[in-house]
Amino acid sequence: MGALWEEKEEIQVAEEETGTGKPAYLVVYNDDHNTFDWVIECFTTVLNHTPDQSEQLALIIHTKGKATVKTAALKALKPLRIALVERGLSAVIEGGSDEDE
Repeated sequence: MGALWEEKEEIQVAEEETGTGKPAYLVVYNDDHNTFDWVIECFTTVLNHTPDQSEQLALIIHTKGKATVKTAALKALKPLRIALVERGLSAVIEGGSDEDE
């Protein structure tokens, strides 16, 4: 029962209706080299999440192994994924499609 709430919480994080096509999900995976502070800073600067929201996501990633950190059109998520990867985070985009591509 608790897992359903956490899963719902992850998907509710910062949904954006930009671009076209089906929504996509920016997923960040846990790793052994980034600190909580660094992950929180990346989420606040790159994704414009609040510090509290960023901390919650960092904790979910640490305990569950991954979390959806943003939901939006594929086109909107691509530069965000690149920015997170350039900062050393393990990030992928799942789902979505752009009608323009």
